[in-house]
Amino acid sequence: MNKKEIKEYINKLQNPKILVIGDFALDEMVYGRCERISREAPVIILEHYDTKKILGAASNAAHNVSTLNFGKVGAIGVYGDDYYGSKLIEILKEKNIDTTFMVMDKTRKTTTKTRISGSCNQSITQQIVRIDRQTKAPLNPQTEAKVIENIKKAIPDYDGVILSDYQIGFLTQNVINCAIETAKKYNKIIVADIQKDMEKYKGVTAITPNQPDSERQVGFFIKNDEDLTNAGYKLINELNVEKVLLTRGENGMALFENTKDGIKFDKVKAFNKKEVFDVTGAGDTVVATFTLALCAGLSAKAAAHLGNLAASIVIRYFGCHTITTEDLKEEIK
Repeated sequence: MNKKEIKEYINKLQNPKILVIGDFALDEMVYGRCERISREAPVIILEHYDTKKILGAASNAAHNVSTLNFGKVGAIGVYGDDYYGSKLIEILKEKNIDTTFMVMDKTRKTTTKTRISGSCNQSITQQIVRIDRQTKAPLNPQTEAKVIENIKKAIPDYDGVILSDYQIGFLTQNVINCAIETAKKYNKIIVADIQKDMEKYKGVTAITPNQPDSERQVGFFIKNDEDLTNAGYKLINELNVEKVLLTRGENGMALFENTKDGIKFDKVKAFNKKEVFDVTGAGDTVVATFTLALCAGLSAKAAAHLGNLAASIVIRYFGCHTITTEDLKEEIK
């Protein structure tokens, strides 16, 4: 691909409408300056100076889609009847994410990860502790039924679906099955960004696991190209998927496609190895870009390259970060 072709591909990312189904969460970032050691216990006292609330987990995947396609994205997830639930919905709306099909469950906490960070004079800000608020139990039958009803209503209006599984209990087998069956019924692309229990997602269009999670799934370490090929083939065959985009950190990505001529394998080299600051949320960026590209009619190989390009940008920033199509165009210069 030359630069002109890539720019044309990037422009096409703006067209598809994407529905994100998964573990929606809020990241709360609390910052303070180190003042002194407490007299009560050998702990640092921080003088608070800022708190930021940003979208995390499936919320970050939806946010990445929104910044690339100008808000043509919907959300299906759950939130609690609490302060963080109202903030989650508020911020999703601020980021042009349609919350019509989000479901409140008074029995669950809104998934929130609070990171407390501190700094001293002439030092960098460092995370000290993280506090997780979440309900990891599977959805109760009443909430699950409402989610399934919303999935059936929503999918026909979208071009593609992302299942974003952070293992927090939202994506039950019934929810997954409904999403896959409904997507197939209406001939929609459905991509799963998953960490473990991959067999639950048999029959999706594509999956985007990282290498360590893939190794756990296939039962062996990927040490060379032969191992990589065997892992990709095993994932394709055992999970009955059309495509596997295996993300490998500084080693780039590996794309496997199940075609009428057999399974094809392509390597995608990492674009950026020198300016890595934080890989948090990079997987969300990859699945958002990859899914948009597939839904726009691009080849899986072109979609993988764009996902790789997008990830090379967001890892330069601390915490979850999103990009625009203009960022992608600027990067290829």
